[in-house]
Amino acid sequence: MVPPLSARYEKNPSFVSRRIADEMLLVPIRRSVDDVDCLYALNEVAARVWDLIDVATPVTSVRDAIVAEFEVEAWEADRDVGVLIDQLASIGALRAAGG
Repeated sequence: MVPPLSARYEKNPSFVSRRIADEMLLVPIRRSVDDVDCLYALNEVAARVWDLIDVATPVTSVRDAIVAEFEVEAWEADRDVGVLIDQLASIGALRAAGG
């Protein structure tokens, strides 16, 4: 389900991120390093979306930044940012602000 452009999301504090070369790694931290189930690698654009996610920033502002910074049309960014946010929410890395 693609989120509405007015939606706002926040990062789950049980995920940490580390940039390595051109990728961002998301690591779910539960109780200890032994509890880490998997790592998630984000490419350059997805990493930028991750950086832009903030409880005060609606999806539309994230989309606008992606359009301005990368060679992508607004309709493509709408779709791709929405799909990425949905995927990040499905793994628990993001949650709807206030929810």
